[in-house]
Amino acid sequence: MDQKQQHYDALIAGGGLVGLTTALALQSAGLCVAVIDTLPFETQLTPEFDGRSSAISFANMRMLDALGVQGRLKGHIGPINQILVSDGRANDGLRPGGPGPHLLHFDRDELQGADAGEPLGWMVENRHMRLALLAQARKSNQIELISETKIRKKQHFGSHWKVELEDGQTVSANLLIGAEGRNSPLRKAAGIRTHEWEYGQWGVVATIEHEHEHQGIAHEYFLPTGPFAILPLSGKRCSLVWTEKPASAQFLRDCDPIFFQAELERRFGNFLGKLSATGPRWAYPLTLLAVESYTAPGLILVGDAAHGMHPIAGQGFNAGIRDTAVLADVLAQTLRNGLAVDDATALKTYEQRRRFDNASLLAATDVFVRLFSNDIAPIRHLRGVGMSLVDAIGPARRFFACEAGGGIGPLPNLLRGEQP
Repeated sequence: MDQKQQHYDALIAGGGLVGLTTALALQSAGLCVAVIDTLPFETQLTPEFDGRSSAISFANMRMLDALGVQGRLKGHIGPINQILVSDGRANDGLRPGGPGPHLLHFDRDELQGADAGEPLGWMVENRHMRLALLAQARKSNQIELISETKIRKKQHFGSHWKVELEDGQTVSANLLIGAEGRNSPLRKAAGIRTHEWEYGQWGVVATIEHEHEHQGIAHEYFLPTGPFAILPLSGKRCSLVWTEKPASAQFLRDCDPIFFQAELERRFGNFLGKLSATGPRWAYPLTLLAVESYTAPGLILVGDAAHGMHPIAGQGFNAGIRDTAVLADVLAQTLRNGLAVDDATALKTYEQRRRFDNASLLAATDVFVRLFSNDIAPIRHLRGVGMSLVDAIGPARRFFACEAGGGIGPLPNLLRGEQP
């Protein structure tokens, strides 16, 4: 391929969910951006690629609507109308209301003010989200998609980067954005230190078809090995996230379908009628990752490149979306002030606005995992009483529902459904 010279305001490394969302958010702020990824973008659209689904908070869905993405998800998203949180043991079959005396119940009908009438969130399979993001990105003349290559060499000249790609292209950009996930090469090359640990848990992911309507009710069922989450997809289907010890999770991923079906029915219960697992099963290690800095000169980290959390609250992709919303606000204001997008004050402002929110999420999810992933009787009793107290106090219950939905505190423009 002949070498080409192109310049962009921002070059985004990583064309996954967060990378494409970042591109759309920044083009809405007036930036010209390029996205590079090692894989063909179409490869990420196949059912075999990932298998996971994402719970999107109502505030984040407002942003996706403002970016033109929600309209492309018609028929592939389902609302989360209620969330039932219960505590149990492995031999208890799940049923509405939970097997024990303690239950925490969130209902969309309790949302008030500007959030009234919103679902608590939306469920969408990642492959359909990728397809919608990709279609919207290809529609924009401010976004260039460069696939099947990666950064071979880069130099920072103070005001811009010169980047050589492995396919022979040479491009330049004022700002580099790392959106390549937890093993971000850009983060490693910048020497940004991380703190990581494993939970000794793996999540088994599968799509389940069932006989009865789920009515948009999500279940978070806490077991000694970790949470067992049933998340409502479109139609009579749900996404199952089944947390187990590593060896057990890998066995469930690879075992005979008949054995998996028996274990599924034992753990799931029969409240949704007959069950059947459809498609492949996946298993992933569950870890926590925190970084010491979200930025370096001319570089910004977003999504899992900047933070990785346990999926216990379904906030991983949501945190990445909020990263991009804040970044779009900061860079739009930077341009209005007549400054370059790699302005050091702008980068510092982005980090300050995101660090507390993400650190709070990392801490909260870590505490929840440690509190609920055990079968110690006094702790079981205390957490059950705590759940019941929160459930009995309406304002507290509504606060946690709004917090999970992203509706608490000052919101960046995109999370209010407005342009940055």
